[in-house]
Amino acid sequence: MPRPLSYREIFEVFTRFRDDCAEPQGELDHVNAYTLVVAVALSAQATDKGVNRATRDLFAIADTPQKMLDLGEDGLIEHIRTIGLYRNKAKNVIKLSRILVDEYGGEVPSSRAALESLPGVGRKTANVVLNMWFRHPAQAVDTHIFRVGNRTGLAMGKDVVAVERAIEDRTPVQFQQHAHHWLILHGRYTCKARKPDCAQCLINDICTFEDKTI
Repeated sequence: MPRPLSYREIFEVFTRFRDDCAEPQGELDHVNAYTLVVAVALSAQATDKGVNRATRDLFAIADTPQKMLDLGEDGLIEHIRTIGLYRNKAKNVIKLSRILVDEYGGEVPSSRAALESLPGVGRKTANVVLNMWFRHPAQAVDTHIFRVGNRTGLAMGKDVVAVERAIEDRTPVQFQQHAHHWLILHGRYTCKARKPDCAQCLINDICTFEDKTI
């Protein structure tokens, strides 16, 4: 098991990530808070590229909750049928759109509790929206971040909530806004699941993973 990184080591890790990419961006296409909610909800068990292909035409005609309701569930399905679990996701998108219209005046709420109450929106989705749209330093832990946090010793935990809390507790405040994006991108393109690319890793001299590929 990797040794947990010290505060000084964590500071250096995020300093390197920041120096390499000062303003990391999420890879899901969206035009407003509502389309971000929909895109993240659709991305469960799907790739960002696949979601972007499906939503390119969808968001051109349905970029508000009311427009999505006007499109209807069958119309939505025609746009997202290439995405896994599309029927259940379509039902949830229509349901959450109705709630946003009826209870929030068509606006996306900025509280985690309100977001998590929407159909198809879990803790990870809520944290993504809070971070990317409302600029809260929320940490959305997906499989990439869970792997990177535990593998490197940066933020270790037995489940995603434990890793989320470890990131919140151990990340210096000046790095918290972008922490989850740096970690997602690192896990997606460098610290990959089957074979991490340690030779190209910015932090391979700090990471305490025992089975490095260099």
